[in-house]
Amino acid sequence: MKQEKFNVTGMTCAACSAHVEKAVAKHPGVQSVTVSLLTNSMQVAYDGPATPASICNAVSQAGYGASPKDGGKAEKTKEPANSKTAAGLIASIALLIPLMYVSMGHVMWGWPLPNLTPLSIALFELLITGIIMVIHQRFFISGFLSARKGAPNMDTLVAMGAGAAFVYSTVLTFQMAQDPAHAMHQLHGLYFESAAMILTLITVGKLLEERSKGKTTDAIRSLMELAPETARVIREGKEELIPAEDVRLGDIFVVRPGERIPVDGKVIDGSGAVNEAALTGESLPVEKSPGDSVSAATLNQQGFLTCEATRVGADTTLQQIIALVEDAAATKAPIAKVADKVSGVFVPVVIGIALVTCIVWLAVGEAFGHALARAVTVLVISCPCALGLATPVAIMAGGGVGAKNGVLFKTASALEHTGRTQIAVLDKTGTVTRGEPAVTDIIPAPGVEKAELIACACALEARSEHPLAKAVAALGETGAAAEDFKALPGFGVQGTVSGKKALGGSMALMQKEGLLTAAMKKTGENLALEGKTPLYFAENGKLLGLIAVADILREDSREAISELRELGIQTVMLTGDNLRTAKAIAAQAGIDHVVADVLPADKEAAVRALQEYGVVAMVGDGINDAPALTRADVGIAIGAGADVALDAADVVLMKSSVRDVAAAIRLSRQTLRNIHENLFWAFFYNCIGIPLAAGALIPLFGLELDPMFGAAAMSLSSFCVVSNALRLNLFKPYRRTHKFTHKAVNLPEDFGQAAESTKEETEMTKTVYIEGMMCMHCVAHAKKALEALEGVTEAEVSLEEKKAVLTLSAPVEDAAIMNAITEAGYTALRVE
Repeated sequence: MKQEKFNVTGMTCAACSAHVEKAVAKHPGVQSVTVSLLTNSMQVAYDGPATPASICNAVSQAGYGASPKDGGKAEKTKEPANSKTAAGLIASIALLIPLMYVSMGHVMWGWPLPNLTPLSIALFELLITGIIMVIHQRFFISGFLSARKGAPNMDTLVAMGAGAAFVYSTVLTFQMAQDPAHAMHQLHGLYFESAAMILTLITVGKLLEERSKGKTTDAIRSLMELAPETARVIREGKEELIPAEDVRLGDIFVVRPGERIPVDGKVIDGSGAVNEAALTGESLPVEKSPGDSVSAATLNQQGFLTCEATRVGADTTLQQIIALVEDAAATKAPIAKVADKVSGVFVPVVIGIALVTCIVWLAVGEAFGHALARAVTVLVISCPCALGLATPVAIMAGGGVGAKNGVLFKTASALEHTGRTQIAVLDKTGTVTRGEPAVTDIIPAPGVEKAELIACACALEARSEHPLAKAVAALGETGAAAEDFKALPGFGVQGTVSGKKALGGSMALMQKEGLLTAAMKKTGENLALEGKTPLYFAENGKLLGLIAVADILREDSREAISELRELGIQTVMLTGDNLRTAKAIAAQAGIDHVVADVLPADKEAAVRALQEYGVVAMVGDGINDAPALTRADVGIAIGAGADVALDAADVVLMKSSVRDVAAAIRLSRQTLRNIHENLFWAFFYNCIGIPLAAGALIPLFGLELDPMFGAAAMSLSSFCVVSNALRLNLFKPYRRTHKFTHKAVNLPEDFGQAAESTKEETEMTKTVYIEGMMCMHCVAHAKKALEALEGVTEAEVSLEEKKAVLTLSAPVEDAAIMNAITEAGYTALRVE
């Protein structure tokens, strides 16, 4: 199945977009279609007999224009049509002033005029109104063409209202010519000024609406403007200044201080500080050095960078962000369905109400002019645009605010559902925690100085490439450089430090060398139960102590969880750690519930179980999270995660900060509130305005609405809806003072344990916790040893979580499992 985007021209209201959508949906081969009045665009999923040309033809037959969108760089806003409309409006106002002076000032209020006959005044009004109608002929062309094709729109209402007033007044003018004696009386029944004023006021409203709609895309337009137009590339050893769009994949380009980076790339030489606020909203510059990635539109504040282009054109991060926000605006939120259904039948219903109004007033004995005025007012006060714009303008504005703050919503549905979140599920590694090891404890052996332990550890681990070694080396103690360095697979490392034989590694290594004391063994086991990895160090046959390394909490995790709880959201942490370790980490972060001992394949099942209690948002960053992100009602991916996680997610957090989860939920809830306000105004306006225009209050209060005031009300209704959506641009999603009422859920206190017990009842598995694995070679070695046991059908070994989960076809003794691990050269802590 193919997906294609199209530009659509000729749409003026929600009825137009509904008709285009209906026409394309009926086309053979079209699977789905979404039309956006806000962006004048259409997304179509199709296969089989449908082609871009045939789809464009279907739109054309419906009375509108369509063309495939350029798949390259996002188009910048063009405004020639608005300039033409503004010129026509100025001319209309210039003509309307003398028309209103004559028709209202002289005829109604006796303002002075040359000695003119009533017929001369009527002909003057006819001439001026005729010119104004020619200026705004698009209302009549579009309106009557749409009506002829069976799809009347807002232009049809305007054309019928203004046209009826003009035709009726023209007939009266001819009667004045035939019966001069009653000409003055008939002069008061003319509606030329109403026809001219209707067209002028509707045009004013349209211009205000278009201007406001344009402001909803300011966030995206500002991103487009950040992209530099030129790039400095190195070709044939020379620096050339070329258009940024001409940069090719693999080109070498340079960026001087103060210049913006033209395309996504990788630094191959030099270093600098790059401000990535354009993409992430984070104002602090990020240090870049060889091997680091850089993104288009970010600003190189310091240093000279030489980079290789890795993503160009529409593939750059900037263009993908723009595409995401535009696509979100082009899709429809579930909350918009009611308004879409109403918009689809709105215009025919209004025409019917206008006809009934005219007939009823004639039936009760009113003059034809009075009945016509009521019908015209009904036609011109009705506004399908307010209904059609209520949701998309808020979605576009909300999505733009999110993009400026590094929160990307992929669809309108994602923006809506994020605010309905009741349960936030967070993967531990890389989301709640940093996802990289750091030193947590330094415990010297009795009689050993702490500095002595650190010096030996740093000297050894500085030569190692293992991730745990880097954490130890980061302690910053230089010490003497280790000589005769050698890795001991499955155990650790050894070398010579200041002429002394040094060892560093697992508990198993120290046991093998006969250096491990009972006290230090117990200390290491206790640390291991807390999810930490104890690394022991010895020198010349003397145990120096241990340094514990673990994946620690992110700096903002505790604050992020606190913010989620303020929003009435239950928090759940998924982890492969044992329940005791998981509860310790959850307590540090303030998380409500824990689901422990979860394999990657089980994350999706855990999310499914939580969905029985409420709307679930899954927050993760890795490949293993993809199924759970897809299963959740809202999948939220940390921006630094793997690409597949981003593809599976509905919301992407560019800054990789868990606090952005709360910010995304606040923004979504504020956008939902804005949509509700817009929909209320749109429905309320039409429900009150149409009966008032029909004259329902005349018998009770004598309240009568002139067609001109009806047109003014219509022109302002859409403007009010769009202006209300623009208030979202002032919203600060990180401000904790925003209050939202929300239906909370209560999970059972033992939810995590209950999930585990259910799992144990349905599967015959055992988990063994292993100490001493240092690399993927260790993982393979342990897996082979376990799967050699009779009754073990599969062993899934995790280096990160320091455990192996065994799937059993028959009972296997715990002692046999622990013995297999010991014989493989590792330490089995326990079996569960």
